[in-house]
Amino acid sequence: MKKTFMTASLLALMSTTAMAENVGVSMALFDDNFLTVLRNGIQEVADKTDGVSVQIEDAQNDVAKQLDQINNFIASGVDAIIVNPVDTSATQAMTAAAEAAGVPLVYVNRQPINVDSLPDNQAFVASNEIESGTLETFEVCKMLRGMGKGGGARAYVMMGELSNQAAVQRTKDVEDILGTDMCSFITVVDKQTANWSRDEAQNLMTNWLSTGEAFDAVIANNDEMAIGAIQSMKAAGLDMNVIVVGGVDATQDALQAMQAGDLDVTVFQNAAGQGSGALNAALSLARGESVDQKVYIPFELVTPANIDNYLKKN
Repeated sequence: MKKTFMTASLLALMSTTAMAENVGVSMALFDDNFLTVLRNGIQEVADKTDGVSVQIEDAQNDVAKQLDQINNFIASGVDAIIVNPVDTSATQAMTAAAEAAGVPLVYVNRQPINVDSLPDNQAFVASNEIESGTLETFEVCKMLRGMGKGGGARAYVMMGELSNQAAVQRTKDVEDILGTDMCSFITVVDKQTANWSRDEAQNLMTNWLSTGEAFDAVIANNDEMAIGAIQSMKAAGLDMNVIVVGGVDATQDALQAMQAGDLDVTVFQNAAGQGSGALNAALSLARGESVDQKVYIPFELVTPANIDNYLKKN
């Protein structure tokens, strides 16, 4: 009887241990509105799932710090790892470290350079960036035509961090749309990086304004830069009714700017959905379940006409 009781207790203990899952999460930067929503999406799913805990750390935009975090997660015995990469061109070392340790790894939001050759126990969860800049720029083009600018218009382009695949792809989207017959009337006055930052975008826009160049639109790779540009233009006394401004992410700050009549177009990127999708993928891989190596959550165009559908999404 004693032996039977001990065996039953051991099985119960093993069952409890197996159910407890710990996922290490390395975020590129905590101080970012969009990534905060994504991070909260991960945490909310973990809080609602029995036996699941997450350890979320801030890489503070430091590649070396992020790699150290991943190695520490591996050493501590986490069941899976989620990474929002600081530099998407530096992800090979992260992939290799996790693969060598046999720990499942999921990249979220920012596409790793090795996305087409990930090991079987690794995946990528995001939105397809080919859609983001395409939706944004085509709507800017339509708006400019609607304002009677079809005979010729000039635009500034603000790029995100050039080490990020999203910035590279979104900028290419802009260029591809402006190369079409319908939108070729738009000339790019200048394009520079503001590193996803509102403050840097405000400074960049101020510098552009000081040149005295005429322009009709600002096409930014994300909402934070669009908002920075708007702040600079409003400080200079420009009429926002005659300048089309576009961004990407549909953050709450961006939607408020749209309600105020300053931001004309953005593209909803479901940050919370990406976060929850990444955690679900990580847990499935940790349990040995099959997961698509690329999981895409669609982008959605947001304009003043449909803004009410998005005010409570993020």
